[in-house]
Amino acid sequence: MSSSPSPASAPSPLDRARRKAYLRLMPLLFLCYVIAYVDRANVSLAKLTMSKDMPAFDDNVISIGAGIFFIGYFLLEIPGSLIVEKWGARRWIFRIMITWGLMAAVTAAVKTPTQFYVVRFLLGLAEAGFFPGVLVFLTHWFTGRDRARALALFVVATPSAQIISPKITNLMLPIGTSEMVNGVLVQHPEVWGLKGWQWVYIAWGVPALVLGVIVLLTLTDRPAQAKWLTPEEREALEAELAGDKAKRAGGRRLTVLEAFRNPKVLLLALAYFGCTTANYGVEFFLPSILKDWYKLNLNTITWLIVLPPILALCGQLFVGWNSDRTKERRFHAVVPIVIGAIAMGAAPFTQGHMWLTIGCFMVAAAGLKSYQPAFWSLPSLFLTEAAAAGSIGLINSVGNLGGFFGPRIMGYIKTQTGTFAGGVWCLAGSMLLTATIIFLLGLGRRERTA
Repeated sequence: MSSSPSPASAPSPLDRARRKAYLRLMPLLFLCYVIAYVDRANVSLAKLTMSKDMPAFDDNVISIGAGIFFIGYFLLEIPGSLIVEKWGARRWIFRIMITWGLMAAVTAAVKTPTQFYVVRFLLGLAEAGFFPGVLVFLTHWFTGRDRARALALFVVATPSAQIISPKITNLMLPIGTSEMVNGVLVQHPEVWGLKGWQWVYIAWGVPALVLGVIVLLTLTDRPAQAKWLTPEEREALEAELAGDKAKRAGGRRLTVLEAFRNPKVLLLALAYFGCTTANYGVEFFLPSILKDWYKLNLNTITWLIVLPPILALCGQLFVGWNSDRTKERRFHAVVPIVIGAIAMGAAPFTQGHMWLTIGCFMVAAAGLKSYQPAFWSLPSLFLTEAAAAGSIGLINSVGNLGGFFGPRIMGYIKTQTGTFAGGVWCLAGSMLLTATIIFLLGLGRRERTA
């Protein structure tokens, strides 16, 4: 005789709701962030042929264009996160994705550095609010015990984008160029009058438009609106979220302005600035570093630069899982950053030994990504609702200004000294600044259980 599972072994309505939320929401948000990250960072590869077609686009110009994205991003980041809290994520993320997809594709039309700067600035304006908006959206669906894991499933989109995009981009870059193959000069024809670097911007802009429509049609703002949950599951999840919110509020709600004046919020913004500076500095210039140090061809470079994000992806998943398991956030953020900073600082000394160089940048990338699930769990430990939304926007917008300074540091120092070494050491120092701030703040210690 077959026996049916006992009621005790059947998942509760809350557990069913939690599982459905993961499966329904996270894959779509993951895909959206993959495309967002490719569209902001694909200039690092496009520049390798873009600079040949337009000699004015040297390392300094590219670094300004790469960084100016984050000025526009800064301006609309806080309003965007507040809109998600008040208005809902579905319509706002739809607007963001449509406008950033259009701006990403328009980059193919630039002819001068000034045009490049303008388009990159507008791309930053268009994308502003997406990342903090999603973080706020996740607080509407996941309690403290699940949030670091959900964040990990979201932020692994960045290393995933770095793994997926280089080889796809490499297929397009040769269009309209010539190269030596076995001693023979091969000319690759243009497609519809466009060169490879132009197709890179267009091809990666279109998916944002498609996903934007899917978001509008399928994303659910809050559990109460989820027709794909049963009434019992909705009630159980909403009760769990309400209890989590009350616990975090501590009996008093901060206003948005009070949260902005909170020293913890300001220090978290400074901490995020340090790691973001290092992250974008190395991401935008790693292909150029490898080409400069080892004279590699484009195909080899696009294979090598997928290795650091592979290790970073594994690190993010582990930190997200283990941070939730242990209920500890501080050291799960600090330790990866310190290890990554040491590897980053050692990288210039490995020049001439390619696999040691790659190993250093792999560990550095892991440090620059792995800390994020634990780090982004910290604001919600002492903030709720609009204060949390605004503060997450503030932390992300101020922190992402590092995306301007990181590439600028690398481009300027390379132009002035002829070497990337000084820039790499500056990035390592900014990582150590982040680790020091998070450690001294003391947030995210292991929760004590009765």
